[in-house]
Amino acid sequence: MHRSDNSTEPTLGAAIGQALYPELRGRRVFVTGGGSGIGAALVEAFARQGAHVAFVDVAEEEGRALVERIAAAGWPRPWMRRCDVVDVAALQQAIADAAAELGDFHVLVNNVGSDDRHRLAEVTTDDWDRRVAINQRPAFFAIQAVVPGMQRLGGGSIVNLGSTGWQTKTGGYPVYASAKSSVNGLTRGLARELGALRIRINVVTPGWVMTERQVRLWLDAEGERELARNQCLPDKVLPEDIAAMVLFLASDQARSCTAQEYVVDAGWS
Repeated sequence: MHRSDNSTEPTLGAAIGQALYPELRGRRVFVTGGGSGIGAALVEAFARQGAHVAFVDVAEEEGRALVERIAAAGWPRPWMRRCDVVDVAALQQAIADAAAELGDFHVLVNNVGSDDRHRLAEVTTDDWDRRVAINQRPAFFAIQAVVPGMQRLGGGSIVNLGSTGWQTKTGGYPVYASAKSSVNGLTRGLARELGALRIRINVVTPGWVMTERQVRLWLDAEGERELARNQCLPDKVLPEDIAAMVLFLASDQARSCTAQEYVVDAGWS
């Protein structure tokens, strides 16, 4: 449902066009890589719903600034910790510490990722391990950490962030593509086991999202032409577009949705 013009809470769901899911108010949400880009949009979107959000990120300064902006706006102050998700023990400890403070998590969003470019001939085993440790491994171990709490709550929602990069055969990051393709397998491979616990698990697959990093590094004149050639819709995909789909999947409106992939790419793939 959407906020009406005469709402007694005119700032609830105040992001432009953001739907309001009353059941998300007061729920606990954990987001990996929540300090900037899509992750920051996710944290803010859940906070605007009145949810209690915890997140980790290596960019502590950006993360702390996000926390202060959200708190200043009057939403629940997010819990934040600097954490490199390559360190699985540190990630799982952060989840445990946040749950001890906020309560068991109803929602997990596995957002963290890095699409740094690399060439096939130049990748070493250390390079491979590091990229997999960022783009693949954290999702599994974050799920492992939150499932007992979701079981205590009687259910939950897990949303894994995928990528259209491997689906559209984009070059320039073969290890990233390999890692991100596994998100679909992880999701479908866990769906039946988790479904028995009333835990839903889905993939949201973004297209080329216009985060500050993407615009700064790769959106040049050729990139604009590529968008025009490949997207069916003329408008650029924004972080808020990804957050909108994640909010839906986290809500009770998606109670029968699991083991599925939801692509948000303006029709590119």
